[in-house]
Amino acid sequence: MKKYLLAMFLMALVELAFGNPVLPDHRPVNDSIIVEFGKSGKMVFVIDNPDDFDRLKNMDINQIIRELNIPETNHKGELTVIEIRQKEGTKEIVSIYEDVGETEVTIGRYKLIVDETGSKTKVKVETSPKAEKDPSFRTYFNTDIGINSYFESGTIPGAGAAYGPKGWGSWNVGFHWMASQRLSKGAYWDFGLGVSWYNFKLDNPRYQVLGSENGIQFINRTDVNGFKSKVSASYLNALTLFKVDFGKINDSGRNGLRIGVGPYAGYRLGGRSKFVYRELDGSGRKKEKEPAGSYLNNFRYGIRGEIGFKSITFFTTYDFNPLFHQSLSPELNPMSFGIVF
Repeated sequence: MKKYLLAMFLMALVELAFGNPVLPDHRPVNDSIIVEFGKSGKMVFVIDNPDDFDRLKNMDINQIIRELNIPETNHKGELTVIEIRQKEGTKEIVSIYEDVGETEVTIGRYKLIVDETGSKTKVKVETSPKAEKDPSFRTYFNTDIGINSYFESGTIPGAGAAYGPKGWGSWNVGFHWMASQRLSKGAYWDFGLGVSWYNFKLDNPRYQVLGSENGIQFINRTDVNGFKSKVSASYLNALTLFKVDFGKINDSGRNGLRIGVGPYAGYRLGGRSKFVYRELDGSGRKKEKEPAGSYLNNFRYGIRGEIGFKSITFFTTYDFNPLFHQSLSPELNPMSFGIVF
């Protein structure tokens, strides 16, 4: 009964997995090699091609186990592994474990277990989850949420400077459509388009940002009680990243470090300055908004880096060109850091 069940199961699964598998030619075997190890370990290699014999001499036991995808087991029975290969090169591994009163046949995700240790024969079919495939090409959408700042001569301007940035409130938001091409196992080239918004909130809210013929000016508004001042700009961006996923390289899925680096460039879509204040005599909240086209650079370009582990990915960007384009304006190079969703 057990043999009939196994035969039917093997025929059904092989037909399901391969349709028309390539069966070996009916010709006599030229040679076989038997390798014995441990107390009862034995491996039998059937060889009918001299080239295969030369290849076998250059392989070690660990390489053989990896190529055959032999499952680890603590059982003491006999394990037979068969490789079924199609014409186009795809293959499936069939493993048959036999012990006293128990037989297991595994093909891909399916396992047939026949238990005859009791008074009745028990038959059970188990299915393991599908392995996640790594497509050669895919598209995806991501969102950046972070904080902006800028560097002047290699340092961030302090709170004493009129244009010193305030971290909390200087938000960076970006939306990008991305495409990813797999170059090799764990290596990818990503490229995409998107939009992003710069917001630079001044640490000293008494200064209002205004443009003039001579460049950007930070005016100390002593005539009112200012409590919020910022500059914002939006950009259309193109970027590309070279990424390495060590989890994919080591076959550990998301449990590995991911890094990426690459250039980007953007064109400014809009920009403005905003100053929020109250009159000294205690009036209500008032706003002044000014266009920023006269003092913001129309283009930006720089480098982006990403680092991630499991479900968390961090990003950072640095603009090689300054935020303001007038020669008399302070030379401030924007940078951002945050989380990618």
